[in-house]
Amino acid sequence: MKKNKLICIAVTVFCLIFIWINSPALSSDSITWYRYKEGMELGKKDQKKVFLYFYSDWCRYCKDMEKITFKDRAVIDLLNSGFIPVKVNTDKEKGAANEYNVSGLPSNWFIAEKGENISNLPGYIPPSKLIFILKYIQTDSYKSMTFKSYLKNLMASEKSR
Repeated sequence: MKKNKLICIAVTVFCLIFIWINSPALSSDSITWYRYKEGMELGKKDQKKVFLYFYSDWCRYCKDMEKITFKDRAVIDLLNSGFIPVKVNTDKEKGAANEYNVSGLPSNWFIAEKGENISNLPGYIPPSKLIFILKYIQTDSYKSMTFKSYLKNLMASEKSR
């Protein structure tokens, strides 16, 4: 009886370990970036908003976005789950940069599910600020209130908890 119980426990543990090892990670360690054309098409096809990031290898603030903002766990999770993240090197993909009249870097754009521009934010954005912006855009709050009102409502709801 004890032997059967031990075998049953061992098989269960083995199965759980096997499932755990072979299952994909629940969250990624990095942002899943798409190329411009692929990402824009996928956004329309999947009816998902697109986060469009214009950068260049020589841009100091772009490097800060890469090293700081895009390494933040909350930013990674929000971009991978709520958006199609698209990364455009302006030196290599000049057509896309011209289409959006990008004149300074980095340049961050939010594109709606059907391809219309929601907003753009030039310059470096720290993770603490980008998290709020991503949530504001992802929840469609931009359709009914300003970002300032969104933050005010958010802070009021936090205080009431």
